[in-house]
Amino acid sequence: MEFTQQNANTNTIISVAESSISLSHIKLNRPCFISANSSNEVSIKDLEEVGKESLFPLVAKDSIDLLIIGTGDSPKFLSPKQQIELSEFGIGVECMNSSSACSSFNLLLGDLRKVGLLLL
Repeated sequence: MEFTQQNANTNTIISVAESSISLSHIKLNRPCFISANSSNEVSIKDLEEVGKESLFPLVAKDSIDLLIIGTGDSPKFLSPKQQIELSEFGIGVECMNSSSACSSFNLLLGDLRKVGLLLL
């Protein structure tokens, strides 16, 4: 899937493949975390591994208000226990399929929102 580049100074997603993602300046293997100022490959493989301990090092680097989680071809959702645990960060969390997650991330990033993307 190809995306249109809107701002070369941010971590805009250019394209997404089965096992990688291309940003405006770097190519990452999936799974990965992307925000306005950082981009890292991560060891979180499944949605069940998402929790406060696994996300804290990622969201602490860059102030975000919303975390979008791309869950692959079909949307999967956090358990109620995970939702409660992540609400302690004070950020919103949305789960959706990876294509929608990437599009939403680019849109919100282009609007200068404090958004992060965890692409599984």
